[in-house]
Amino acid sequence: MSIKFKIAETESFTKKIYKSEYKNLYKKIKEYAYPLLKRNPFFGPNIKILKGNYSDFYRFRIGDYWLFCTVNKQEIIVFIIDIMHIKNAYK
Repeated sequence: MSIKFKIAETESFTKKIYKSEYKNLYKKIKEYAYPLLKRNPFFGPNIKILKGNYSDFYRFRIGDYWLFCTVNKQEIIVFIIDIMHIKNAYK
């Protein structure tokens, strides 16, 4: 039996994602990204661990956007932190 991670959206993420510009993207996140993150938030074709000061965070690519998250292994939860357009992510 494989472990299924839970998804928890932070307040800052939910405030951002409910804006009209993200409506279609949020549907894609729930239908595509969340099932993959629930199965294995550490590895996948669109998942990458960040480096340096951000080594506790992962990014998940969804088209031209990055979904940023962190994983609590003890509680088996993936915390969804933020979403940004790729061109704005490291500004």
